[in-house]
Amino acid sequence: MKNLTFLNHKFNLLHPVRQWLESIQIDNPNLAHFLCKIIPAHCPFERKIKFFNRTILLIPPMCKLNPFYEQIVSLRFKCLLYLTDECNEDITIYC
Repeated sequence: MKNLTFLNHKFNLLHPVRQWLESIQIDNPNLAHFLCKIIPAHCPFERKIKFFNRTILLIPPMCKLNPFYEQIVSLRFKCLLYLTDECNEDITIYC
């Protein structure tokens, strides 16, 4: 039971950072472009290793191990929406 309490306390330590990431408002096109460039659209660690057109090894996406993965993806989505809705820009270069 003590381990469970420790784990809950550990996750609560990350909560303020999660809230901060979720509360970021995007209102600057330069910031939106910058964040869309540095936050990848898909996990860069996922790999399929093929040999003669057959997959012999699949390395799963490890981004989901990041405790802030959902918040970072949400931030990128906010940037894309801002660029599309407010700035009327084409965002296909980020997809």
